[in-house]
Amino acid sequence: MTTSMHLASQLAVNVLDARSLLTAFGVLGVGVVLFAETGLLLGFFLPGDSLLFTAGLLATGSAEGAVHLSLAPLLISAAVGALAGAQCGYLIGRRAGGSLLARSRSQRLHDGAKRAEELLERYGFAKAIVLARFVPVVRTVLNPLAGVLEVPVRTFTLWQVVGGLVWSAGVILAGYALGSSIPNVDRYLLPLVALIVVVSLTPLLAEALRSRREAKAKGEPR
Repeated sequence: MTTSMHLASQLAVNVLDARSLLTAFGVLGVGVVLFAETGLLLGFFLPGDSLLFTAGLLATGSAEGAVHLSLAPLLISAAVGALAGAQCGYLIGRRAGGSLLARSRSQRLHDGAKRAEELLERYGFAKAIVLARFVPVVRTVLNPLAGVLEVPVRTFTLWQVVGGLVWSAGVILAGYALGSSIPNVDRYLLPLVALIVVVSLTPLLAEALRSRREAKAKGEPR
């Protein structure tokens, strides 16, 4: 009976909610979600930033009645998922070309692909690969796009590892530091997660405003 209830709770997990994912799957779930978000185009909607931040917060053990995660295994699981996912996405792009993106009907995914390509053109391979880690959707589509554009394997691997480690460990440790310094921080979890989501979307908004200004400037008569 207990096993059935546990299985039912896992099946009923809300994949858009970081705390629900962590309660159901724990540390292992972090690695799986990050692999799906960074390696599979279908995972573009998954809550990478909020998942990492919430996991770091819960690793402090200061949240009452919440699942407790061990920091070291959490950091390892997140790093493995983020790095393996990005490399998988790159290999998919190399082999499948642009056909996967072309078949997708998601406007959000196509917008992310456009921004990823702009990042590569504007900042070059190394900087764009690192920066993309911090931008939702873009970090999903840049990896296969890098494969499609035939970014050298060594260049991609080096900088996706750097970006993946800085992103995954940095966001987890930010949550851990906050959870360690504020008693009963779980009371403020929802507004904190909302803040993380807003911050993570800021690069997208800034890029959209920049693109709009450039398009408006090009449309003006000289």
